[in-house]
Amino acid sequence: MFSSEKDRGGDRGSLKSLRLRHLLFLAVFRGHHSIRCHPQHPPQSDQLFASSALPVTNQSPPNFTQHVSEQSKVTDRTSRRLIRIYQLYSRTSGKHVQVLPNKKINAMAEDGDAHAKLIVETDTFGSRVRIRGAETDLYICMNKRGKLIGKKNGQGRDCIFTEIVLENNYTALKNVRYEGWYMAFTRRGRPRKGSRTRQHQREVHFMKRLPKGHQPTHPSHHRPFDFIHYPFSQRTKRT
Repeated sequence: MFSSEKDRGGDRGSLKSLRLRHLLFLAVFRGHHSIRCHPQHPPQSDQLFASSALPVTNQSPPNFTQHVSEQSKVTDRTSRRLIRIYQLYSRTSGKHVQVLPNKKINAMAEDGDAHAKLIVETDTFGSRVRIRGAETDLYICMNKRGKLIGKKNGQGRDCIFTEIVLENNYTALKNVRYEGWYMAFTRRGRPRKGSRTRQHQREVHFMKRLPKGHQPTHPSHHRPFDFIHYPFSQRTKRT
């Protein structure tokens, strides 16, 4: 009798211990699962990746063509200016543009005339130039009526022209201040109003020519071609 009661008590104790072990196992399993599924702190590698990641921006690359176009419309006062000396041969009059002391401009000068010698200064890194007479030191400008006049001070936009090389190899000179107005001369060499000019007209076509007797800037570039004579050597036979 006593032995059976002892056996029953032992069975009850073993059941209690099994239940406690089962509950402890469930608690440990649930805690481990909750930590894996719901981490409160990310791993250290994720923290390093998040801190090193840079923000992505959809910024377009700079438009260099637009920059050049904008800068070519502004006078460059810092760079060294390129200066050239030449004559402007008019296609219609068959003579050269000249700047007279009375501030008049025409295309009646002969080749080598002192008043036909022009000094051309670049205004910017584009094709904009200022043109002045070497003899009179007057700039070729255009007034609001489209008439060509000579000015002592050529800093205004009315004294700046854009050189345009045409398909027929002639050059047209378009005024910067008055858009669409060109330097032009009639068959008699008289200046034509800029408002009546178009790029395709013969009156606006010019050809650049060096003044008569004027030597190029670099004479070495225009020397005749010289052959270099080397002594003949015997050809060796192939073996």
